[in-house]
Amino acid sequence: MRGAGLAAATALALAPAGASACGLALAFAVDVSGSVDGYEYAIQMNGLADALEDPAIARDLAALRAQLSLWHWGGRGTQVRAIPWTGIDSPAALQAFADRTRTLPRAAINESTAMGTALARVADGFASAPRCDRMVIDVSGDGKSNTGPGPEGLRDGLAAAGLTVNALAIEDESFELSEYFRHRVITGPGAFVETAEGFDDYPRAIRAKILRELRTPGV
Repeated sequence: MRGAGLAAATALALAPAGASACGLALAFAVDVSGSVDGYEYAIQMNGLADALEDPAIARDLAALRAQLSLWHWGGRGTQVRAIPWTGIDSPAALQAFADRTRTLPRAAINESTAMGTALARVADGFASAPRCDRMVIDVSGDGKSNTGPGPEGLRDGLAAAGLTVNALAIEDESFELSEYFRHRVITGPGAFVETAEGFDDYPRAIRAKILRELRTPGV
């Protein structure tokens, strides 16, 4: 992780308790690497938008006065903040975020998968987020990191900065990716892996994942 981003995240983590009315800053990091085709990209965007429109999720996000952002990630040159931090302070704000997610153009495709670089960039992005009680990266993907720094080398620093990383593994039939995420990617209080059995199962899995992030933050 770049030093400036880690320092900023650490400062946020050490700010006095009760300093913010925001209960959760949640950054969605969506895989747009070369292994993801157009159909699979659309499933992710529509599935995430539909999940945000779920009444239970919408209610909890509003109660937390959550801040949301969305990133596209792939190879080392494809880490893009597609939607900046957005305060969910009204139903209209959440609907606008969901609508934008559903129609969001895809970032440039890069064949490789630079998960460590992606996590570092998203973590840096919390420096521009309002102060929130919890900071969570929600990373999803269908493959292991194969270029750049490995995600395992960032885990301790991310947790020390007050960040939790949860993962959604979009599996093939082997279910090895869930174990990879579990042992090399997730970190922080209450961190967990949600498994989607292929892209068609993504809409169910992302809804379940967000509900778990909202309701069982861990201590």
